[in-house]
Amino acid sequence: MSDAPAPEERLSYRLISGPDNREFCERISAALAEGYVLHGSPAATYNGGGVIVAQAVVLPAAIATADAAVATAVDSLEFDGEGHA
Repeated sequence: MSDAPAPEERLSYRLISGPDNREFCERISAALAEGYVLHGSPAATYNGGGVIVAQAVVLPAAIATADAAVATAVDSLEFDGEGHA
């Protein structure tokens, strides 16, 4: 029996933020190498001293699970044939 700690479960969603520099790009690159994919566009702001950037990343399985949940919810809606597109 091993006393080693269980590997930490990866989060489905992560928002990575920090100064707009090489270290930030390395953090995004590492997340991509771990299997995450970019989610949405990056955000940037100026804090009076430098540019701060943020990028959301998600695991593809999280997207598939969310899509399946939406499809199930839509299938359960009642529709009377009228509505707006």
